[in-house]
Amino acid sequence: MKPKSRIVNIPVYQPGKPIEEVKRELGLTEVTKLASNENPYGSAPSVQQAIAAELTQLHLYPDGGAVELTSELAASLGVTSEQIIFGCGSDEIIALITRAFLEPGDETIMADQTFSVYKSNADIEGAAVHEVPLKNGVHDLPGMLAQINDHTKIVWVCNPNNPTGTIVDEAELVQFMDQVPSHVLVVLDEAYYEYVVDGAYPQSVPMLSKYPNLVILRTFSKIYGLAALRIGYGIGGADVIKLINQVREPFNTSRVGQAAARQALRDQDFVKECRTKNREGIDYLTGHFERLGLSYFPSQTNFIMVDTGHPAMEVFQSMLSRGVIIRAGHHKYPTYIRVTVGTARENEIFIRALEETLQERTAAV
Repeated sequence: MKPKSRIVNIPVYQPGKPIEEVKRELGLTEVTKLASNENPYGSAPSVQQAIAAELTQLHLYPDGGAVELTSELAASLGVTSEQIIFGCGSDEIIALITRAFLEPGDETIMADQTFSVYKSNADIEGAAVHEVPLKNGVHDLPGMLAQINDHTKIVWVCNPNNPTGTIVDEAELVQFMDQVPSHVLVVLDEAYYEYVVDGAYPQSVPMLSKYPNLVILRTFSKIYGLAALRIGYGIGGADVIKLINQVREPFNTSRVGQAAARQALRDQDFVKECRTKNREGIDYLTGHFERLGLSYFPSQTNFIMVDTGHPAMEVFQSMLSRGVIIRAGHHKYPTYIRVTVGTARENEIFIRALEETLQERTAAV
């Protein structure tokens, strides 16, 4: 069989190592996974009740248009239902956007260290990818603007950025959007929107009325704790959302996912509690990083990227042997690891394993 030539060298996405696999391979009884930016507090109890109530309906197809969920979300955001599209995680919305807009010969722009799914989907569609280096871990919006030409179709801005956790502020984003040509779609990925506490962070939904070429991505996978149910969404102008919907497969979100997301949206007290606990965790981790003399990027997410001063993959393996799964392998930051903010106990386990690893690595040099 002969595949499309342009997909042959596309790397397969590598998720964080599963806990059970690590236990089995290393013979460990306890493993702490801090690699995939999951909410360590799970989902709200009310959401779990909504999921249980839906289990008797599994023989029925889901609502193909997620009508009730869309209506409730639209009301909470102050937009119309026609401005929202749901997908199997925001990953699927990314794939649908590239399917709808990119063709061979088109060009797309993104940061050189950001969410890898933008590039892989652009590669699948045969578009030319221009990657602009981050500046101190932050998107270089003027640098991205300079790359736009008549062939540019999409610019991707991950805000907060994954993996660095940094943000561009509202003034920077507005200045950027004012200069982006109207024929270029700007996709603003806000998967970690609910974790942000910085007052300078853009309030992007009101910007939709001014910028018809803007699409915002968000998800229920992160702070809402519904990663397993794969439900994310896009918000944009009705005309743009209609085009993306034209390439969406039917029944792309499940009954359980829709029911869980509806209840999650209603339970904002849980969201506030998780945001508070997450910020406490960030303060704990960064305090220890400073004590250890380690530099890190200031994070507005539920993860932090920290410079260990040693080859990151060696640190990863050493941490793994101690039963702690983190992320490494960021090609532009070879000595950095990314760690999810866990519970208080998980954070303590991580810091203890990191100290032991750094001592081991230093002794080995």
